Amino acid sequence: MKFPLYFSRKIARSKDNKNTLSRVIVLIGRISVALGIIVSLITIATGLGSKKAIQERVADFSGHITVKSTQSNASFNTSVLDQQGLQLQKIKSNPDVAATQSFATVTGILRTKDNFSGIIFKGIAEDFDHQRFKKFLLKGETPKIDGKGYNNGITISNKIANDLHLKVKDSIVAIFSKADQKPIYRKFEIVGIYKTDIKMIDDQFILGDINHVRKILDMDKKDIGGLDIFVKDINTIDKDFPVIEKEIGIKNYAEKATDKYPMIKDWINLFDNYIAIIITLMLVVVIINIIMVLLILIIERTNSIGVLKTLGANNSQIRTIFINYTLLIMVPGLLYGNLIGLGLLLCQKYFGLIRLNPDNYYVSTVPVDLNPIYIIFISLGILMVAALALVIPSYLISKISPVKSIKYN
Repeated sequence: MKFPLYFSRKIARSKDNKNTLSRVIVLIGRISVALGIIVSLITIATGLGSKKAIQERVADFSGHITVKSTQSNASFNTSVLDQQGLQLQKIKSNPDVAATQSFATVTGILRTKDNFSGIIFKGIAEDFDHQRFKKFLLKGETPKIDGKGYNNGITISNKIANDLHLKVKDSIVAIFSKADQKPIYRKFEIVGIYKTDIKMIDDQFILGDINHVRKILDMDKKDIGGLDIFVKDINTIDKDFPVIEKEIGIKNYAEKATDKYPMIKDWINLFDNYIAIIITLMLVVVIINIIMVLLILIIERTNSIGVLKTLGANNSQIRTIFINYTLLIMVPGLLYGNLIGLGLLLCQKYFGLIRLNPDNYYVSTVPVDLNPIYIIFISLGILMVAALALVIPSYLISKISPVKSIKYN
């Protein structure tokens, strides 16, 4: 074992530390490291968890990538998806694509005797992924579409259900309008109630049979208004998007889920800035405290430094001893910080103790993403940054004269 590491371990375990000022200083250093780890873990786990949860909720409702006709533009009354140039089989065979489902949408109004609500009727077809949507269901189910005739069941959001005082098995009248034509009335039965916590979705969308949309918009029996594409890993969406975009034809356009709602996209981008700011502040606090610990330990052990120099140790070896000593002091802080931080995050992950207003945050509880890579990176990163930060103040050792330090003692 090298001399600096051996000696730093010896003084770290020395009983002298228990009866001097260093005990208080060491405790302060360890607490600051533990707090830095706890705050950093919570910041990254909840920040990344929120980003992931919001992206997945939007994507699981309307696909990671949506393909629509260019004639639709921003209208919710979809135009017929152009089949010329659309390479559907090629898209499905893409190894990153998990599934596709067709849809068509039309705007309308749900009306009761006492109230009404503007809605976007999203018509789903036989290829709708009921299992993927199941996580959003509070009651009932989604309409089962077999492609034959018309299914009069609809699934509405919890927000719309509360506003109109509706429940499962209730009947409701929907009104759809077309240019230069009389309003079209349809009577539906509520078969399910869902909640995504995404305000722009819950305020408007209901699910029903695509054949109703086809009839209202004068589409043919096989026409669709768009295609929802689900990728296997949301992290590959930026790589997959340009590939899929080349396979949809020139009369259609593709859009990523988060791009549909600019407010959500801006909110997600803020997380990166918040995470960077908080981590930087924590590093500054930890570094300042650790440097303070090192300087006080050097001052307190001036006599030991003089003895080491007298015995032949050079400045580089002594600096390494004190840097190692300070880093060893940090280890318990790292361990306790990880234990406390991970304990708090696990409680939040499995019990959802801290709740949020989904109207403002798009999620009802604080999401947690416990990625082991980030957990390891935080601890190693703080250790490495602290080690680098200790190099400059450790040069104070070279200014200590052996004769004066021993005489001073």
